[in-house]
Amino acid sequence: MTPREVVEYAKANGAKMVDLKFIDLPGLWQHFSVPMSEVSESALEDGYGFDGSSIRGWQAINLSDMLVIPDPNTATMDPFTEVPTLTMICNVLDPITRERYSRDPRHIAQKAEAFLNSTGIADTAYFGPELEFFVFDEIRFDFRENCGYYFIDSIEGRWNSGREEHPNLGYKPGYKEGYFPVPPSDTLQDIRTEMVLTLEKVGIAIEAQHHEVATAGQCEIDMRFSPLTQMADKVMWYKYIIKNVARRHKKTATFMPKPIFNDNGTGMHVHQSLWKHGQPLFPGNDYAGMSKTGLYYIGGILHHAPALCGLVAPTTNSYKRLVPGFEAPVNLAYSSRNRSAGVRIPMYFTNPKAKRIEVRFPDGSCNPYLAFAAMLMAGLDGVENKIDPGDPLDKDIYELGPEELKDVPSVPGSLDAALAALERDHDFLMKGDVFTKDALDTWLYFKRRREIDEVRLRPHPYEFALYFDV
Repeated sequence: MTPREVVEYAKANGAKMVDLKFIDLPGLWQHFSVPMSEVSESALEDGYGFDGSSIRGWQAINLSDMLVIPDPNTATMDPFTEVPTLTMICNVLDPITRERYSRDPRHIAQKAEAFLNSTGIADTAYFGPELEFFVFDEIRFDFRENCGYYFIDSIEGRWNSGREEHPNLGYKPGYKEGYFPVPPSDTLQDIRTEMVLTLEKVGIAIEAQHHEVATAGQCEIDMRFSPLTQMADKVMWYKYIIKNVARRHKKTATFMPKPIFNDNGTGMHVHQSLWKHGQPLFPGNDYAGMSKTGLYYIGGILHHAPALCGLVAPTTNSYKRLVPGFEAPVNLAYSSRNRSAGVRIPMYFTNPKAKRIEVRFPDGSCNPYLAFAAMLMAGLDGVENKIDPGDPLDKDIYELGPEELKDVPSVPGSLDAALAALERDHDFLMKGDVFTKDALDTWLYFKRRREIDEVRLRPHPYEFALYFDV
């Protein structure tokens, strides 16, 4: 759409308000709204001002004025507002120079796509994330100087199998036994269907929805692949819709990687492929029907995986998911079909256009713009430098003994270690000025000071069980 077409679209749909969405550095949508009286073709081109100092990871207060410029191609009607509201995703600019803001994650994603084109390797990178999430009936948590706790509840939770529910009708999926059950064990079928229909309403194509492995309402809804920035936009819409549909039903949804102890965590496996002039570049005659380009792309992902974890598994909670025994890909190897490998080559279809790789260690706590851009840059580095991924590992990695495992690298064991890897290995991200030094330094500082230190400074409840009687 053009700005003029956006105004016409808004009027045709009876919009009374226009909501402007943009993303902060950690990965949450922010927004403000203006009445239709403030919306015109020129206003959409000139942009709208806001205070950038109040946004996480952004400007200092003495440099706080910033602009958002709505992207007219993202215009759609918000499916949740009571008053008809047009919404758009925005790019962020400096109001004086009108240059794009280097810490705007959407800008970083767009620069990654531009860099891809500049290499001549490919002209399109397709991404297809598989986002998992939990839908709970209740979540309570608090943290003070003298206490700290969380409490999760779900009608599906296995821990409620003996609860008096007047009556308790059973059908509580067991731990690690929640994959693909039909109702009544799957209590969320209709809610997920409503989520699917709402996603389709805003233009997001959906392939399937189902209950996932964990008890207590773990779900997955799969989107059809799209180019990098478009897919990151869709991930933000996905989270917005999942959370708001759940809330409409007096439930709450979370993309937290590991909310439940002793059951599977929630990941975001990311399918990826490169195309040029409408043709896929990954099919070939090598292992698992891959081309040299595809294998080198895998080589780049595996080579830079520890650093990537600082962006694609970017929370302290991520590393409670990335542990052995819960179908989490802790080992940095690749394989066809084998889901215990960090990178998998899906073998569902023989059509060359379906040939792709699946990176399995990311999770939904990431900023999708930064995560997708970083994985593309790692893969391209592999292609440009012909990084050999080594031999595939087609055995079940979880069943290997210590002697066989000693030469298989693994993901970092903590966010601290992942950020240290990113600090050591980031030159590949800075090619083409995709990630600037300022953006990376800000990310590292924010994650260490606002997350790692904040968790490290607080006593953990389980420490009292371990150490109170020392």
